Amino acid sequence: MSNSIRALALLLLLSPTTARADAASIRERFTKHELLIRMRDGVRLFTTAYVPKDASAKKRYPILFIRTPYSVRPYGVDNYRDWVGPKELGDAQIFVYQDVRGRFLSEGEFVNVRPQLAGRARPGSQAGRRSAAIDESTDAYDTIEHLLRWLPYHNGRVGMMGISYPGFYAAAALVGAHPALRAVSPQAPVCDWFAGDDFHMNGVLQLAPAFNFISFFGKPRPLPTRRRAQGFEHDSPDGYDFFLELGPIANADRRHFKGEIAFWKELMQHGTYDAFWQARDLARSLRAQSARPAVLTVGGWYDAENLFGTLRVFRAIEAGRPRGPNHLVLGPWSHGGWERSGGDRLGPVSFGSRTSRHYQKEVERAFFDHHLHGKGKPDLPKAYVFETGTNTWRRHDAWPPRGLRARRFCIAQGGVLKEGAPAEASGFDEYPSDPAKPVPFTTLTHVSMPAEYMVDDQRFAARRPDVLVYRGELLEADRTLVGPVRVTLHVSTTGTDADFIVKLVDVYPGDYPDPSPNPTGVRLGGYQQLVRAWVVRAKFRSSLSKPAPLVPGQVTPLSLELPDVYHAFRRGHRLMVQVQSSWFPLLDRNPQTFVDTYTARASDFRRATHRVHRTRQHPSCLEAIVLDGPR
Repeated sequence: MSNSIRALALLLLLSPTTARADAASIRERFTKHELLIRMRDGVRLFTTAYVPKDASAKKRYPILFIRTPYSVRPYGVDNYRDWVGPKELGDAQIFVYQDVRGRFLSEGEFVNVRPQLAGRARPGSQAGRRSAAIDESTDAYDTIEHLLRWLPYHNGRVGMMGISYPGFYAAAALVGAHPALRAVSPQAPVCDWFAGDDFHMNGVLQLAPAFNFISFFGKPRPLPTRRRAQGFEHDSPDGYDFFLELGPIANADRRHFKGEIAFWKELMQHGTYDAFWQARDLARSLRAQSARPAVLTVGGWYDAENLFGTLRVFRAIEAGRPRGPNHLVLGPWSHGGWERSGGDRLGPVSFGSRTSRHYQKEVERAFFDHHLHGKGKPDLPKAYVFETGTNTWRRHDAWPPRGLRARRFCIAQGGVLKEGAPAEASGFDEYPSDPAKPVPFTTLTHVSMPAEYMVDDQRFAARRPDVLVYRGELLEADRTLVGPVRVTLHVSTTGTDADFIVKLVDVYPGDYPDPSPNPTGVRLGGYQQLVRAWVVRAKFRSSLSKPAPLVPGQVTPLSLELPDVYHAFRRGHRLMVQVQSSWFPLLDRNPQTFVDTYTARASDFRRATHRVHRTRQHPSCLEAIVLDGPR
């Protein structure tokens, strides 16, 4: 297994905890139990429980429950984990871990992001209990019901949490939640694998992430097993070369997967937002009911995998008019960085403090202490978010903040980005796009997806002839962009399809100090820090479900919404927008002909010339909430 894939596998297989100690220490403080819990359809799920040794009738503990597809290792009642957590919660809970249905030692069939049952009774209702129909919320409900009967010395309160895929299982438990489930923290939760999480970005395949994840996670497991699948062995450590040599995406199965990975085949068979993907949008179920438990949804501004899911889950719960408190926390973190790193920096970009420890102690612990132990009251607003640039935590009673005006910035002649509508009667900027020479997404050479790409220096891209660059004015005061960034482009092309990636960039002044320490010797003077980027595939411009071709030469409006930001462009910096038509191998290549990308042949991939128009009649602009000056 290559080093990068080994690192990816390690990240994915870690449970959402980092309270590291040795197994002997855990053995001293906890008694471990293993059990198979029968679900309503008869399938048994493998579950481990770590009960504090001092638990008694006079000293009862809440249950913190984590469901995972990544294994509850180690197996055997005499084999203890090296940690239980999360870190700042200490020993004051009964920790329960469960292999989800169809994974490792649990029985049944595993289904990726299993769809919620449509139109069913709640899991705890008489009708629901009589039915053998299951989904992830019924499995969570049945497990909690069993734990309350079986475990001694609990206080009757249950909490759930999880990062990434386990975050999906935590969020799913909110649907028809068990009455004892008092507090749930979905962290970087998977929510919609077509619109924006992990495998797709606005319907465009995230090539390297999907290939690398599914190549080891998607292998079949006919019977319960303790064995982990082996990761994919790449032919080259250079991801750009590996995926470019792969050619059309249809070659992946023929060359490497050999028809053995069912979910890859399903991915390739559902190239639009059809019923398969719509059923897997957890937000639909969350919007349709009022969540009872208190919810703390957590994510990172630089989470390349699930920032989309974090925002979507929070908003869906909010739209369902929750009965309990519903909080959002967003910090300067990569995927799971609030538990797996100090949160003080990402790559060369510093955030001024150990933000992860602040979150763990002041936010996460306060939340669970209150709702599971009845201690204190967390001083949490609706949205507790970190403003990057100034490196300051901000508090808001809504997200995005209410009562703030969006402002419009449009591209203009000469590579200029300026506020207000364009004044030109005619004009466009033109660039070539060659699928044989796609624009790389990072300067870093990996077969996987380095977290640092989310703040990577974009000067390498700005200097390419197939990337358009628009610079804003030199700022005389801080300018903070808040919430979603909405973009409208007016484009034309010589092909019948095209991708347009829009990047929001913070240009540092020439005298910006270098990081300290600086082992890689990076120079931050003139650094072009990526703040946010997103893509629109032109054939999906009106609908992710019903693609339509472009008419060559015809000016066509495209709209896209970049996931939310909270970033201060400081005095002396500049806003920059870059536009390009490939971002490889993060995204698969658009053939630039109107075809199903997953069945495209090499002959379908063609050079094209794209134009971005910038006139009064056809403006190309971005809109965002802007806060000027110090705060």
